[in-house]
Amino acid sequence: MSETQGPEVSTGSTTERAWGLWEVFVRSSRGLSHVHAGSLHAPDAAMALRNARDLYTRRNEGVSIWVVPADAIAASDPDSKGSFFESPQGKDYRHATYYTKSEGVKHL
Repeated sequence: MSETQGPEVSTGSTTERAWGLWEVFVRSSRGLSHVHAGSLHAPDAAMALRNARDLYTRRNEGVSIWVVPADAIAASDPDSKGSFFESPQGKDYRHATYYTKSEGVKHL
């Protein structure tokens, strides 16, 4: 299997290249973060970029596009939310609610 072309899939008498699933992230303007825009299928990264441009930035919405093979993304399990995101006891300082607002500071 080639990393850029995907696995071969046998369909009867011919062998075709499977188009992998790619996740698309678009940055709408400089200084902002990339945001997940959606998914698409493509045989390689170059085609995924072109397809993402055509599909997700048709009206000049973006300045940057990232495409990532979906199988390269590691994600936490939503069912394990409690134990995964739970703060350890005695570490309240990790949360902004632990701190008090100083007088005269207007931007917080």
